[in-house]
Amino acid sequence: MQNIVWIVNGILVAGLGIALFRLWCYRKQIRHITDELKKQEGETNCQVTSCWPVGKTEKMIVSMNRVIQQHKEKEIALKRENRIYKESITGISHDIRTPLTSAKGYMQMLLDDAIEEEKKREYIRIVTNRLEDVTGMLSQLFEYARIEAGEMGMEPETFLAGNVFAETISMFYEDFVKIGCEPEVYVSEEPCYIHVDKSAFIRIIENLVKNALVHGKGGYKMSLTREENRMVVCVSNLTESIEQKDMEYIFDRFYTSDQSRSRKTTGLGLSIVKRFAIEMGGEAEASLEEQCFTVKVYIPVSE
Repeated sequence: MQNIVWIVNGILVAGLGIALFRLWCYRKQIRHITDELKKQEGETNCQVTSCWPVGKTEKMIVSMNRVIQQHKEKEIALKRENRIYKESITGISHDIRTPLTSAKGYMQMLLDDAIEEEKKREYIRIVTNRLEDVTGMLSQLFEYARIEAGEMGMEPETFLAGNVFAETISMFYEDFVKIGCEPEVYVSEEPCYIHVDKSAFIRIIENLVKNALVHGKGGYKMSLTREENRMVVCVSNLTESIEQKDMEYIFDRFYTSDQSRSRKTTGLGLSIVKRFAIEMGGEAEASLEEQCFTVKVYIPVSE
């Protein structure tokens, strides 16, 4: 009987020792994890490590590292977006100020009574062009602000997409004549009705064509086709200003591949295209293959 008591006591002592040892391990692991987490408050790429494999703390550490990595990726993306936003606002401010300053200079020259009539007409034309540049940029900024604030007030209606597409493309005829290029335009003969806000759909086409004119170097192709239950607007052109590294950010607000900002663009055109496409229940995608830049917009077809 006494032997049994000793055995039981031995087992209890051993169990207590193991429990105390595991408790010590847990406390040491928690202190270590706490110290590791404090390091994450600064700029570091280090992950939380384990000093002693005990219980399920290893799985907890893996989960912590996953959350920390996701947080860092979001933080990096946010910093990048804020940087681009600040740079873009500075650039757009410069883009607006430059034509206004130029227009002001020509207006002052027009006040000279001695100026010839031919020169006056030339200066008036230049002032008009400068003011149109400013108007276009301000319109895009105002439009994007309304989209962000949810104030666009979409009014869907059913219409034949091909007709609206062709009419909108024809509005840019003079622009293509000026650069000596004739775009290749194709509209599917198969009727394609969509139920969306017509003005927003026209804006999508206008922005795609304007983007092609700004960044294109020929090879302009524009089409409207149907793929099963979706209408597809496709605009492509050869380009020298867009590179593969730009593709990840091509639909981001204020993003422009023209870092010199010599093309008078706000970087909002394609961003507006994608936002409108999503509002219509569709999507937008872009690709670059052998210097041919292509944007496709998909919108559900209305039966």
